[in-house]
Amino acid sequence: MGDTQKLRNRWLIAIMGTLLQLCLGTVYAWSYFQKLFVDKYNWDNVTVAWIFCLAIFFLGASAAVGGIILPKVGPRRLAMTGGFCFGLGYLVSAYAISLQNSLTIPLFYIGYGAIGGTGLGLGYVTPVATVAKWFPDKKGLATGMVVMGFGLGALIMSKILAPNILAYTSNDFVMSFVYIGVIFTIIPMLAGSFLVNPPAGYVPQGYNPPAPASGAQAQKVAEKTASQCVLSGQFFMMWAIFFCNITAGIAIIGFQSPMIQDLFKKFQPELTPQTLTSYGATLIAVSAIFNGLGRFFWGSVSDKIGRVMAFRLILGTQIAIFAVLLKVENPWIFGALICYIFLCYGGGFGTMPSFVSDVFGSKLMAVVYGFVLTAWSIAGIAGPQIFAYIKDQYKPDNAMISFYSLSTAAAFLAVGFIVSLIIKKEKAKA
Repeated sequence: MGDTQKLRNRWLIAIMGTLLQLCLGTVYAWSYFQKLFVDKYNWDNVTVAWIFCLAIFFLGASAAVGGIILPKVGPRRLAMTGGFCFGLGYLVSAYAISLQNSLTIPLFYIGYGAIGGTGLGLGYVTPVATVAKWFPDKKGLATGMVVMGFGLGALIMSKILAPNILAYTSNDFVMSFVYIGVIFTIIPMLAGSFLVNPPAGYVPQGYNPPAPASGAQAQKVAEKTASQCVLSGQFFMMWAIFFCNITAGIAIIGFQSPMIQDLFKKFQPELTPQTLTSYGATLIAVSAIFNGLGRFFWGSVSDKIGRVMAFRLILGTQIAIFAVLLKVENPWIFGALICYIFLCYGGGFGTMPSFVSDVFGSKLMAVVYGFVLTAWSIAGIAGPQIFAYIKDQYKPDNAMISFYSLSTAAAFLAVGFIVSLIIKKEKAKA
């Protein structure tokens, strides 16, 4: 409780929340490791993809739990616990790789997937919910800024940490994961230590809170419990929209590097494996920038045009982009279109926190948003596993891999777009 007694600099809290998200968001660079593990250890794509899938599954599941316990344990303790688990996941994974026996894959799943994923969820939900309380006047902008850090994490991993640490260790995956694990234990715990709630009754200087809504409907919304919220039709439609947008994007996240390497191999057959890997890492880095900017951009846009309209644009424009991708063979054009997809993918994360706060109220935001993030859990398995299965089944035929993968992603977006057309623009009282 003492955390809330002093009035802190809210922008410092937002910056530290962004730094925490930046570290956690390095999970989005998994496609950098996907092909390396497949090639080095002769594992199939589905086996390796499950490492990433489990991390995202546990992220969403633990975020739901984190949203429930956050009011009880406080943001500082929860964020630091998340940071510790995230780093520990890498260290357990390093031990798993060192074994090279029948326990390697199960321990990898436990380390990076279960332990690291749990750290991701506890760490992710905390700064989003906390910063929203400090910025009632700029909810879309502030939460968009914080989750922008998560989107930019892949840039840090793919272009700075992973290539330099692998080079330093002479491609020793064990020691590389040890170094990464130590880094991602210290920095997230330090950033998490700055996260505190605002004092009771806090109102930013110059901000005039809107007058409480009146009428029976406003009273009904205000009196809802968390369980009533997550069992409502409105919640399920929001969940479905979020799930569809994430499924399409996260499938690309898991395989963007191998996909563009396959295109470059066809476009320029003389390229070496090292050059192809570098091109794949570049796409991860550039798309990560768009993923991060999309969270900030669409979060801010949603403040002006509304959350529902923002999601309609996010989903609808992507359907058109995926249709164009089906015909693209030039890797440079492919990369540019992927960047737009990530702008919209990140936009979903930048818009949803404020959407939840608008509909269910700021008091229940942490709990309800945590449950919304279970959509991330399911999508984190569905998207990458569908792509991995298609890639293994049509391994000799890259054209069929692209057709089935991109068509499936577009189908999910179409479902989400239809739901966005019928969802209500309900407004909460508080």
